[in-house]
Amino acid sequence: MSKDLDERIEIFSKWLYKSHYPVFFTGAGVSTESGLPDFRGPDGIWTRQGKGLGPRPLNKPWNSFEPNKGHLAIVELQKIGKLKFLISQNVDNLHLKSGIQPDLLAELHGNITKLRCTSCGKTTDRSSGKMICPCGGTLASSVVNFGQPLPEKDLMLSFEHSRKCDLFVVVGSSLVVTPAADMPKEALLAGAKLVILNEGKTPFDSHTHLRFHEKIGEVLPSTVKRLKILMGLE
Repeated sequence: MSKDLDERIEIFSKWLYKSHYPVFFTGAGVSTESGLPDFRGPDGIWTRQGKGLGPRPLNKPWNSFEPNKGHLAIVELQKIGKLKFLISQNVDNLHLKSGIQPDLLAELHGNITKLRCTSCGKTTDRSSGKMICPCGGTLASSVVNFGQPLPEKDLMLSFEHSRKCDLFVVVGSSLVVTPAADMPKEALLAGAKLVILNEGKTPFDSHTHLRFHEKIGEVLPSTVKRLKILMGLE
């Protein structure tokens, strides 16, 4: 590990240690180390689309991908009380699969394993085989496609926690899709520190207080390890 990276991880761990309201925000980049494609990376879905290419074919079904070191590091933060809320743009179910508590998670773009009621908005597992919600509404895919509104409750909670946080950590997102990309703006306006872990550029790079271009699996687990030492847990 380079001295510069080591120093930034040290700063990051100290900010987490001092933080009373850390909020994390994840995009497709957090799942690339599990084998899933991102959107704007060199071989991302939208990058390939811009070249007239289709998505890179997956070598196995979506539900067989497993959480990686980045997902598990965020779960570790939850366990030691250093995760107030997690906002995710991902539909891959890997945060819930890794052990994130559902009440600490907003999935802004839905979840491939969930159906959402078109009337009351509640979600249910796709595996249940149900097509009708207890309220009488129709159950449909919870995944949000372009042009569709984001789930109201998840969006409301995301803005609420972004405005309350004192540390906002972006993990694997290019921060160009709104209204999700408005969350770091809300956090900054509330006086929070902004940390970005993303290999590619983001529109917030000039506003960030700490920036990592390295791999998430290299940065997050090391940061959590340092944090646990600061907390006297290791």
